[in-house]
Amino acid sequence: MSQDSSTLREEGNNHFKAGDVQQALSCYTKALKISDCQSESAVLYRNRAACYLKLEDHTKAEADATKALDVDQGDVKARFRRAQALQKLGRLDQAFTDAQKCAQLEPKNKAFQDLLRQLGAQIQQKVAQLSSTDSRVQQMFKLLLDSSAPISDRQKVGKAAQNLVVLSREDAGAEQIFRNDGVKLLQNLLDSQQEDLILSALRTLVGLCTGHQSRTMAIVNEVGMDRLCGVMGSAASTVSLSACHLIQVMFEALTEGMKKEIRGKDEAILPEPSRELRSMLRHLIDMLPASSVSGAGRDSAINLLVKQVPRKSLKNPDNSLTLWVIDQGLKKILEVAGTVPEVKGGPLLTDNTPMSCSVLLNKLYDDLKSDKERENFNKLCEEYVQYHFGSSDMESKLRAIQTVSVLLQGPSDVGNRTLELSGIMDAVISLCAAENITHQQVAVEALIHAAGKAKRASFITANGVALLKDLYKKSENDRIRVRALVGLCKLGSAGGTDFSMKQFAEGSTLKLAKQCRKWLCNEALPLTSRRWAIEGLAYLTLDADVKEDLVEDKKALQAMFELAKSEDKTVLYAVGSTLVNCTNSYDVEKPDPQMVELAKYAKQHVPEEHPKDARSFVEKRVVKLLEAGVVSALVCMVKQESPALTEACRECIARVILALVERQEDRGLVVAQGGGKALLPLVSESTDRGKIKAAQALAKITITSNPEIAFPGERVYEVVRPLVSLLALDCTMLQNFEALMALTNLAGISERLRQKIIKEKAVPKIEGYMFEEHDMVRAAATECMCNLALSTEVQKCYLATDSDRLKLLVLYSGEDDERLRKAASGTLAMLTGEMPELCTRIPDTTSHWLEIFQALLLGESQDLRHRGAVIVMNLMQADKSLAEKLMESEALEILSVLAKGDDPKQASIQKAAQRCLDLATEIGSAER
Repeated sequence: MSQDSSTLREEGNNHFKAGDVQQALSCYTKALKISDCQSESAVLYRNRAACYLKLEDHTKAEADATKALDVDQGDVKARFRRAQALQKLGRLDQAFTDAQKCAQLEPKNKAFQDLLRQLGAQIQQKVAQLSSTDSRVQQMFKLLLDSSAPISDRQKVGKAAQNLVVLSREDAGAEQIFRNDGVKLLQNLLDSQQEDLILSALRTLVGLCTGHQSRTMAIVNEVGMDRLCGVMGSAASTVSLSACHLIQVMFEALTEGMKKEIRGKDEAILPEPSRELRSMLRHLIDMLPASSVSGAGRDSAINLLVKQVPRKSLKNPDNSLTLWVIDQGLKKILEVAGTVPEVKGGPLLTDNTPMSCSVLLNKLYDDLKSDKERENFNKLCEEYVQYHFGSSDMESKLRAIQTVSVLLQGPSDVGNRTLELSGIMDAVISLCAAENITHQQVAVEALIHAAGKAKRASFITANGVALLKDLYKKSENDRIRVRALVGLCKLGSAGGTDFSMKQFAEGSTLKLAKQCRKWLCNEALPLTSRRWAIEGLAYLTLDADVKEDLVEDKKALQAMFELAKSEDKTVLYAVGSTLVNCTNSYDVEKPDPQMVELAKYAKQHVPEEHPKDARSFVEKRVVKLLEAGVVSALVCMVKQESPALTEACRECIARVILALVERQEDRGLVVAQGGGKALLPLVSESTDRGKIKAAQALAKITITSNPEIAFPGERVYEVVRPLVSLLALDCTMLQNFEALMALTNLAGISERLRQKIIKEKAVPKIEGYMFEEHDMVRAAATECMCNLALSTEVQKCYLATDSDRLKLLVLYSGEDDERLRKAASGTLAMLTGEMPELCTRIPDTTSHWLEIFQALLLGESQDLRHRGAVIVMNLMQADKSLAEKLMESEALEILSVLAKGDDPKQASIQKAAQRCLDLATEIGSAER
């Protein structure tokens, strides 16, 4: 066993020397699992710490170095590596102690002395900064605590509060504020009733809590969630949003702290923050039905629950937080969901609140793992609806129907079950004809949401269309008319994109769409009514005739885009769906022609595509949307901070942007208006399909635009990971190809970008696609590898003798596909120039190597001839025996021809060929 671990250690050492840090790490880890010798384990931990330092995982590097020192306190290498890790972790005093011991053990070691000097300078700088910061903090506190200051000094007080915010963003400043009892001062500011001081206090607390678990726990306990929730429930929207942001930062600091495997010295004695997290969530749940909370505050509480409660990944098996929230708070969420704003006595709502409740309920339901958990959720919802519907009080019945509406927009399976409860559907139909406007409105909205499934749509078409038409034509209230119109739109589009399946008579959908556009453009109507007009268009634009009419109506398009940028967040999904329909960016499965013939023979229904859904029509619609300003609307939609911007909504936006960049000539306009930047959040926060669509749009932009202009600054590095995700085997061949092309472009820009691509583990995937049967994909992968080979880390991979990487390049240099030959021979030309030791291995790759290089020299393309001449030059410079073989072949004659001529375009070829002839002359002279 000891011998096996020693062998693995040697393998790891060889990998580390070759620059393959990941493979070295793997070898050391395997060796540690089987090592039964304490001293050998200490060496393995020390070596693995070196790997972690290279990979910039300083926490693990420090832990492994400590394990090595536990065995041997005199291990100077382990101590030096721990000092390096501690320096990067900011624990300068501990790093200095370790570096000092290293220098004592080996006084002449330059690396130890250099580290000691660096640490000394950093510690001095930190001490100076702390003393300077301390005096600034004291001055600000003095101003803010002076209650006797005259009114003329009020401006100074405000400025001091602002300075405190700035100071809290620095590590030293935040620590000084915290240690000087600043949290009590900030509590006084929160209670000051002055909006500017409250905002400053909240923003300072954000600085104190960001990324710091121990301070956050202390602040949560000292300030108290009662006070923070009270501030978030304020009627002042800026104060409410700032408090929401603070609580979000607190959640992140606490949850991130729980994820850390190894905590810092100061945090090691702290208990797990789960108690604080539960307490914070309980306060948010209690806020929901509270009458003292503003509508904006309630929306913020719902938003925080949406972000914090459900699991971020279904791979995490623990959904206990969701179960706890359902147990403690589902009835309170339903209480808000069932509130009818027009009925007095309920909590204050905004226009966004019902949709936010739908999103929260849907997130909670989707996070359940078993049928038993889902059945409990259904049961609680049914009991709530039955309790209120069974009451003789009309307001309670309205609450039950409103709750059903919200459930239908969220967890629709639950909504459908509650809708099927005895008497609910009959009550909805009868209330549509009620004289009371509020009763009508609640019932019509429920009817619209109930028409979601085909079987129910057919039932409502038979029983409710006449009622909706009657309401639309005869009602004197615009709120009822527009909702009735949307109900008709939804039922009229039940056939989807199938041209042969129309619910209404020819031309009816066009009339409905015309009325929707009219409502949409009427600025005299309230925003909620205009939003319902877009809902109608979201259904009707499944019809290609409606799409054509809408894109021709520039006024309607601009009205829709303005609404997308407005405060009403509930419109986002409707706008996204309408644009997906107009750009035909939904998924369409092309039926198998043989199955179509069989279906016709069996007299089964066969879906038909509308003639105006042909590619030429779609391209013209895209151009008109771009002219109307669709990109700026999409950019604003992405920036919205609201539960209404769901993953499904983000997927719609990603689909639309992908459609907008389909044509190469449109990409510059999309990038110029911010479309490229808007894609970056969509690749991380969307449905799985939405992430792929966003990544593909990024790939298209990166292929044809200068990435450094399209994604300026650090953003260009954010593009790499989504592009690498497109190399997955479950992506389409087109997505693989576009990702390879985009990565090729990035790899040619800078070494830092090449390192980022390597770090994302793209190299093995790219090598895999070099074996792909499809010519274009294989060539694109080889081109990408050509640019990546500029990095020494990739070059070292070709030194390995246990792979066919070099052989593949030589063979591809002799293929018929010119693009592939250029890429492979270009890589060979560069590698043989950078690493002469590779040259001697080329004859072992294939017996046809001479014919392949001669064919390059004779190639029709100037690029191929140049690559061939450079490869031959490198081979002749590297090894005398290789040079002699080339001189004995026909290559010498070909080079003599290439070296002649006066064409300036051939200058680079002539130069390389002449150098080969000069080398041949030198070798010949030496032999004589």
